Amino acid sequence: MDLMRLARLLSSPRPMGLSVLQRLDPLRARWAGGDREGPAWLRTMGLIGPMLAAFSSSLSQPPLSLKGSQKNTHNLSSDLSQPSPMANLEEEEEESFGTLSDKYSSRRMFRKSTAQLYNLRLREQNVKEDEESELEPKSWQGRRNTPYWYFFQCKHLIKEGKLAEALDLFERQMLKEERLQPLECNYTVLIGGCGRAGYLKKAFKLYNDMKKRELEPSDATYTALFNVCAESPWKDSALQSALKLRQQLQARNFQLNLKTYHALLKMTAMCADLRMCFDVFKEMVHKGHAITEKTFSFLLMGCIQDKKTGFRHALQVWRQMLSLGLQPSRHIYNLMLGAARDCGLGDPEVASALLLRPREEMVLLQPPAGRQWGKRTARAGTRDGMSARLHLETLEKQLFLEPSRALERPQQPQEARVSSKAQPEVETKVDPDNMALASVPPWGLEVNLLTLGTVPPAVVSFGTVTTPADRLALMGGLEGFLSKMAEHGLRPDIKTLTLLAEVVDPGSPAESSLLTVLDSHQVEADVTFFNTLMRKKSKQGDLEGAKALLPVLAKRGIVPNLQTFCNLAIGCHRPGDGLQLLADMKKSQMTPNAHIYSTLINAALKKLDYTYLISILKDMKQNRVRVNEVVIRQLEFAAQYPPTFDRYKGKNTYLEKIDGFRAYYKQWLKVMPAEEIPHPWQKFRTKPKGDQDTVPKADMDRGLGGR
Repeated sequence: MDLMRLARLLSSPRPMGLSVLQRLDPLRARWAGGDREGPAWLRTMGLIGPMLAAFSSSLSQPPLSLKGSQKNTHNLSSDLSQPSPMANLEEEEEESFGTLSDKYSSRRMFRKSTAQLYNLRLREQNVKEDEESELEPKSWQGRRNTPYWYFFQCKHLIKEGKLAEALDLFERQMLKEERLQPLECNYTVLIGGCGRAGYLKKAFKLYNDMKKRELEPSDATYTALFNVCAESPWKDSALQSALKLRQQLQARNFQLNLKTYHALLKMTAMCADLRMCFDVFKEMVHKGHAITEKTFSFLLMGCIQDKKTGFRHALQVWRQMLSLGLQPSRHIYNLMLGAARDCGLGDPEVASALLLRPREEMVLLQPPAGRQWGKRTARAGTRDGMSARLHLETLEKQLFLEPSRALERPQQPQEARVSSKAQPEVETKVDPDNMALASVPPWGLEVNLLTLGTVPPAVVSFGTVTTPADRLALMGGLEGFLSKMAEHGLRPDIKTLTLLAEVVDPGSPAESSLLTVLDSHQVEADVTFFNTLMRKKSKQGDLEGAKALLPVLAKRGIVPNLQTFCNLAIGCHRPGDGLQLLADMKKSQMTPNAHIYSTLINAALKKLDYTYLISILKDMKQNRVRVNEVVIRQLEFAAQYPPTFDRYKGKNTYLEKIDGFRAYYKQWLKVMPAEEIPHPWQKFRTKPKGDQDTVPKADMDRGLGGR
C-alpha cells in the first residue's frame, strides 16, 4: 500500500511530489548500483521483479508532464507519475462493484445439476460409446479360419447343448470380426440346432439372412425348418409359418425328399390334426416315396392328438402297418402305450364295427379297381422285395368313417355269422360264451387287437372302455403286450415299463409284477419309474404303500427328488401327514417347491382346515418359496366366503377361522416373492460371459403369435 501512496503523490501537481522524489534519490542509487532484490519490506509484499525494475528506471529519468500520466496506465517506464497495476485493479474493482448483477439479471433459465442427473448423463455417454464401438467391430488378430472350420465348431457346440455359444461364435467371431462369407452348411447346422430346441424365431431369421446372401437352401435346411415348427412351444404360430413355407416350396415346384416329408409329417402331427397329417401321408405316396415304420410313427403321433378317438385311430394305423409287412419298433410300441394312456376309444359301436369286423367284410370299403391309389413299398429292415399295395382311400374311409356308415353291414356276411347282434342282452345272459367286452375285462379271455387276425367269436362288441387299464386289456394286458414285443424281437426299455406302470390297473397283480418284469428283462430302473408307482398309490389313498417304495429306492441306489416328495404329498390328506412330510424334507436338507405346497394346500382346501392352511403358509414363508399362479388361485378361492353364508344369523366357528385366515393371508401376500416363468428361449438369448461384448442382446418378445 506504500507504493500506491507513493504513486498518488507523484501524480499530484503540487511540489510535494518533487521533494519526496529527491528524498528517494539515495534509494534510487542503491537499486541502480546492483541491489536487484530491493528492500525487505518490498520483498515480503512480493513487489519485486520487472515492475520494480521498470519503476527504478523511471526514477532515473527527469520528471515529465503529469498531464498525460493518467491516460497511459500500462507503461510505468514512460511516465513517472503512472499508477501501478495493483492500483488499476483496485480502481476497476471499485468501478465494477455492484454491476455484476447486470449479467445475470437478464437470464431466464438456469442449469441445475444433481447426482442423479449426472449419473444419467454419464450413462447416456457410455451407451453412445458402446454403440460406436459396436458399429466399428474389432479387427481380428488371431489366425484366419475357414467357413468349414466354423461349421464343425458349431456342430460340436450344438451336440454339447451349447446353442447360445454356437450362435455367438457364428454371428460375432465369424461375421463381425473375421468378416467371412458364410456357406449354406453354416446356416443349416444352426437352423438344425434351433430346430431341436424349438427356437422358431431365430431359425427363420437365419433362413431369411441366408436368402439375402443369395445362398441356396438344401433339403436339410427345409427339414430343419419343419422340425423347428414341430418343436415350437407355440403351435398356432408354428403351423402358420410351416404352411407358408410349404406354399413357397409348392410355388417353386420344389420336390421334397423322404426326410423332409417326415419332418412335415411331424409338424402336422404336433401342430395340426390327424386329417392334415393324413393329407401329407397321401402326398408322400403319390410322390413315390417309400413308406417305412418311421412314417407310421408320425401317423401315430397324429392319432394321439385326438383325445376322444385317438386310441381307435392308433389301432387302425397299427393294423395298416402290419398289413404292409412293416415291423414295428420299440418307439411305436411306446406310442401305442401313450395312446392307451391319453386317448379314448370313441363311440363303442363304431369301434366294434371297425375293429371287430372280419377281414372279408373290409373288402367292401376298398375303392374300385380303377380308382385305387397305392405304392409298392419294400419291407423295412429285410428289403427282400416283399411288397403290398396301400389303399389310401380305404384307410381314409376307415379313419374318418361316420357312425351312420360304420353301422351299415352287408347282408350275406351277416347271415353267415352267428346273429349275436340281434338280441345281445338275451344271448349274453343265456350263453356266457357270447359276452361283450366290458370295462372290467375277463382275465380268462385272451383278446389282443394288436394281432393282425380274426377276433375270437366270443367277443361281440366293446362295452364301456374308459380307463387306461381297459384300453391296455384290449392290447392283451401286461403279459400280452410284452409277448407281442417279443414276437417282433424287441425288449422293453425303462420308458416302456414306465408307460406300463401308468396304464396298468392300480392295485392289480400286474402292477405288483412290474418290479419282477424289470429285473427279468435286466432293465435299470430310474427315479421316474418309482415316482409313477408312488403317484398311483398316493392317488388311491395308500400313503403307507407309497412310503414303502422308499426303501426299495435306497436299496437300488436311487436318490429321491422333489417329484418323489410331491407324489407323497398327494396322499397326505391329514394335517399330521403333511407337516411330517415337510419336517422330513427339512431333515433331508431339501427345500419344498411351489408344487409340493400347492398339493398340500389342495388337501387342506378339500377339508376346509384353515388352521392347517395357515401352518402351510407359515412354512412356505419361512423357506422363502416363490409363489406361482396356481397357489394364488387356490388361496383366493379359500379366502372367499361361502355363497350362502350369513354372519348375522349367529356365531359360527367357521366364520372365526376364515376371518383369521383372511387376515393372515393379506399380510402374507405383502412379504412373499412371486415366481417368474422364464421364457422358453431365454437361455438361448443370453449373451455369453467373457470378452464377447460385441454381440447385442436380443429383444425379449413373446415370439411369433404368442401363446
